[in-house]
Amino acid sequence: MSKKVEYTEDNIRSLDWKEHIRMRPGMYIGKLGDGTSADDGIYILVKEVMDNSIDEFVMGNGRKIILKLKDGSVSVRDYGRGIPLGKVVDVVSKMNTGGKYDSKAFKKSVGLNGVGTKAVNALSSYFKVQSIREGKQKTVEFSRGNIEKEYELEDTDKENGTYMKFVPDTEVFKNYAYKNNYLEKLFWNYCYLNRGLTIHFNSKKFLSKNGLKDLLENNMDGDPLYPIIHLEGDDIEVAFTHERSYGEDYSSFVNGQHTTQGGTHQSAFRESIAKVIKDFFGKYEPVDIRQSIVAAVSIKVMEPVFESQTKTKLGSLDIEEGGKSVRAFINDFLKVKLDNFLHKNPAVAQTLENKIKQSEKERKELTGIRKLARDRAKKSNLHNEKLRDCKIHFNDLKNERREESSLFITEGDSASGSITKSRDVATQAVFSLRGKPLNSFGLTKKVVYENEEFNLVQAALNIEDGIEGLRYNNVIIATDADVDGMHIRLLLLTFFLQFFPDLVKKGHVKILQTPLFRVRNKKETVYCYSDTERKNAIEKLGKNAEITRFKGLGEISPNEFQHFIGENIRLEPVIVGKDQSIEEILTFYMGKNTPDRQNFIIENLKYEEDIEKIIKEK
Repeated sequence: MSKKVEYTEDNIRSLDWKEHIRMRPGMYIGKLGDGTSADDGIYILVKEVMDNSIDEFVMGNGRKIILKLKDGSVSVRDYGRGIPLGKVVDVVSKMNTGGKYDSKAFKKSVGLNGVGTKAVNALSSYFKVQSIREGKQKTVEFSRGNIEKEYELEDTDKENGTYMKFVPDTEVFKNYAYKNNYLEKLFWNYCYLNRGLTIHFNSKKFLSKNGLKDLLENNMDGDPLYPIIHLEGDDIEVAFTHERSYGEDYSSFVNGQHTTQGGTHQSAFRESIAKVIKDFFGKYEPVDIRQSIVAAVSIKVMEPVFESQTKTKLGSLDIEEGGKSVRAFINDFLKVKLDNFLHKNPAVAQTLENKIKQSEKERKELTGIRKLARDRAKKSNLHNEKLRDCKIHFNDLKNERREESSLFITEGDSASGSITKSRDVATQAVFSLRGKPLNSFGLTKKVVYENEEFNLVQAALNIEDGIEGLRYNNVIIATDADVDGMHIRLLLLTFFLQFFPDLVKKGHVKILQTPLFRVRNKKETVYCYSDTERKNAIEKLGKNAEITRFKGLGEISPNEFQHFIGENIRLEPVIVGKDQSIEEILTFYMGKNTPDRQNFIIENLKYEEDIEKIIKEK
């Protein structure tokens, strides 16, 4: 019988604002993370500070923002009106305090709840705010939400504006590191949505002249099938075209906020664009119309309702109180603007129709094969031998741990066995490959259904009809750190990039980093992920320490694996850079052999041989 727990006045606690934020950070900034995902907490901190500067620009104040990142600290300087000097402390340390409750001042703002900078303050080991306003400046320094030093009001000849600097608290964000790719994407998005704004980030400058049209041109993989269709209206902007890859790729925004998880506006756009095009041609199915589309949509909403504090998914049903619905607003806009465009540009309309016909033809050719493949997957051992599933999935929309859901794709029984015994059964699933996958470069989607291994991977992820139903937020490739393991990694990445590029572009595909070495003496064990870490461990534990070189995941015991896939897991996101298209990348790595690729392989094999030589000498 369980022990009775007393419930008295002593059990009731009242937390002050900073204590609550630090105790429940997920309520304010989503998941913490370590910087390997674009929606990790350290990026939300940057965004919360930047959003205030962006709102100033939107209100017509300040056309430049300067941001600096150095040694983990972030500073943001804008040239807006500056915080009213008597309210500087309140704005960054008193909940439900801000200037955005007055809709006249911030009609269609991003930050509405008066929480953002308070969360940054509470979750930073150092936080500085300085407001410059009409020849005066007020400066206050904090640590974990507590005032460390408040300066007297000073005279200054600086331009009006606000300066904030913060260092994320390592007690909260353990082993964090900012990735410039994620920050730069954030800054580009700000500029695409705020033409005329210039952001300076360290030595780089971000500026957009054509809004969402620039977004598509900069982010697309290769050339579009037809010139980007760019349409604008009051409180709405859209841009779209079709490309040569599979899937659907959408970027959506509300009041300048990148809604990475979509919402009512993205769903409405997706439905409306198919409907308008279908009505224009008088035929075709939405699935064929949207196949290979790449699009961006931005709307402005009065007092938007988001489904979380991090504002990644719009929940608003109406554009403004008493106004039309988001769905009707977007549909009415496209019905007029897009229909007119297609009538005035018959060459573009013809290219679009040709693409739709091609998608329709391929879909019909695959119909029979898809049915056979689905039946085969149901009868197969997917949920017995191939897949060790978890309890919480990414498409469990109401589960607060859905973003932790992960699928480890492993090679062989020994590796999958070790991970299976070490994993968190609530959020971590394991899929075991049999041998090396097929090189799918240059093949059509028919191969996905004809190849059992690919078909079962697709079925496990639930991405046959797109990634909207994706079952795992993190698709983790876990292969050995040897030549065969690297080859399998390349074959899997080829499969995803060839047939499901949006899975990679949206940041779901990651590489599990496992230690290359174990260095230990009688008192301590250190796991090393690089040769530099190995050298540091030897220096720490002594030259007589035992060194083990891990080559295969199967060599790591389940007890040891718990260190590598738990809270200290190291994941390297797969990021497709702007300097090369997916087709160029796949051609280099997976196409016909070339002297450049031979040299690349030789250099990497040399590195592997050097490591082995070091171990033998030791």
